[in-house]
This record gives sequence, structure tokens and C-alpha cells, in this order.
Amino acid sequence: MVYTGLIGDDRVPTASCEPLSLTQGVLRRPFWVLVLLFFLGTADAQQVKVPDQYPSPMQETVRLHERISFDEHRGIAYTLDSLLTKPVEVYIPERLKKARWADLLIHFHGVSYVTASAAENSKTNLIAVSVNLGSGSAAYSRPFQNDTVFKRLVTAVWNSVREHLGNGMQQRRIILSGFSAGYGAIRSILSDSADFKVVNTVLLLDGLHASYIPERKVLAQGGLIDTVSLAPFLAFARLAAEPATGRRMLFTHSEIFPGTFVSTTETAGYLLRQLGLKARPVLKKGPVGMQQISEAGQGNFQVLGFAGNSAPDHVDHFHGLPFFLRRLL
Repeated sequence: MVYTGLIGDDRVPTASCEPLSLTQGVLRRPFWVLVLLFFLGTADAQQVKVPDQYPSPMQETVRLHERISFDEHRGIAYTLDSLLTKPVEVYIPERLKKARWADLLIHFHGVSYVTASAAENSKTNLIAVSVNLGSGSAAYSRPFQNDTVFKRLVTAVWNSVREHLGNGMQQRRIILSGFSAGYGAIRSILSDSADFKVVNTVLLLDGLHASYIPERKVLAQGGLIDTVSLAPFLAFARLAAEPATGRRMLFTHSEIFPGTFVSTTETAGYLLRQLGLKARPVLKKGPVGMQQISEAGQGNFQVLGFAGNSAPDHVDHFHGLPFFLRRLL
């Protein structure tokens, strides 16, 4: 699977994505720029305006960048085709056939076998749902701005689970997970007060962005973070920081610096400042060859920072899903 549109944010105006012809754009760019556009662009290279700044074009070869391999035939795997523009994939571990209850993990953006692996290896009863809607956070945020879509998704999944298992399994927690652009769906869901109340846990895997004010003016040059789109995440983080609420939130970030919109490092810093918290430097081994370099948190709210500013470093966060989920739950 090719990961395109991994870190794009729909708040960047249309003017920042105006098309380039081959002769005016792509063919005039050095090779490393083409590679970077391939991995980080919000569309294909012919449709992306070259931004003012880039993350480092380095190719990192020291860390392992391990990748999960999992056969979904080990459990019950099927799709729901009529809920969204693309099929919703559901995985039920075999051991849950006689379970009386389960938590529901709904993951946005990323191949379904990684999410299925997280459910299979969870120490709790977990059913995995994978939603893939395209590139860029707008592809995920827009459908869920309709406040009936999330409710219909949850209802349809549970009805299908009970049908496949032939029992009256009860729903416990709802866990939302988003890799990269998938945070867009979570933002829309948390923006609805009714949906906000039913979500127990949020996991953000190197995905939470915003615009600069003014556009493209980075913090080092006096720009500000447009924090409006971060409000739902801050509200949930405040609850997670208070253990008595029962809410949980984990946010992982890399060192990737897009330059034209707010990085995950910067959004993590914003959330921590608003909660009066500060990241601590650490040096720890992480999942799939990752290297953890910072951590912060309070109660059931955690922020973990990891080394790396290349495309494989970004994808590491997704393949770390089973590890981060176990830590969170």
C-alpha cells in the first residue's frame, strides 16, 4: 500500500495546492524533492505546489522500521459496503465467539491487517474496525461532519457483529484511533457533543495538524498556531488528564516538520502548554525499531515523542499501533 497524503491538513487553502504542469513543476525539481512529494504530498506530484519549506530529505538507514505481518483469516473478517464512500473492514478475533462483551476499536487511515493484529493481540476483548477514505484529513473530516454518520457506523458494526456471532454481545468502550490524516475524522466526531460523550479513548499516531496564522508563517518567524481545530482534542485531553473521568488519550509524534502547516511536534507542544505540562527528555527503545526521545502526561493523558523525520519514521507510528494500544488500555 502506498501511503500518500499522510500529513496534509484540509485547513491549508486551495491556493496552496494549485496544480503544476510537468514542465513547470515536477521535471524541474531535483530528485530528493520528487521523493519527498511522493511520500508527503496531499495528492500526486503533478497536483502539489512545491511548499516553501521541506522536512529533511535524508534517508535514514539505521533504525529497523519493522513492519507487522498478520493473516486476517485467523478470525472473522468482513466488510460493510453501504456506510461510507469506501468499504468499512471489520475483524473479530476467534476467541471472542463466546464473549459477552467487547470494546470497539475504530481506526482511521491504514491497512486493516495492522488494526486486526492490534485486536488479536490485545489483552482485552477488542473488535477492530478499519476506515480508509483517501488522502488528506479533509477526506476523513468531511463525512463525519454529518452528526448521524458516526452513530450509523457504530450501530451497523454492532449489528453485524451480533449477526456473525449469533449472540447478544454487549458493547463496552469506544476507542478511536487515527494515523496521520485519519485525525480528521476524530476531530469531526469529537466536535459533536453527543459523540464526544460516547468516546472513551483516543489514540493519535503522528497525526494532528493545524494551520499557521498567517498561512505558512512558521512559529520561528513569528507565526501563530490556528488553534480552533485543536479545541476538540484539547477538551478530550483535559478529561483524560483527570483519572476520575475514565477517559484515556495517547498522542505520538515524530520530528517531521512540514513547514507550510503545523507539525505534530508543535500541536503536541500546544496541548501540553494548555494543560500546564512539559515534555521530559528520555531515551528509550520503542516498537518496530522506534527510538523514543520525550514523554509527558498526567492522569490518563500521554504524549510520546520519537526520533525521525523521514517517511519510514512516520509509518512506524502506524505499525506501532498494537504496542501503543496496549500501553493506553
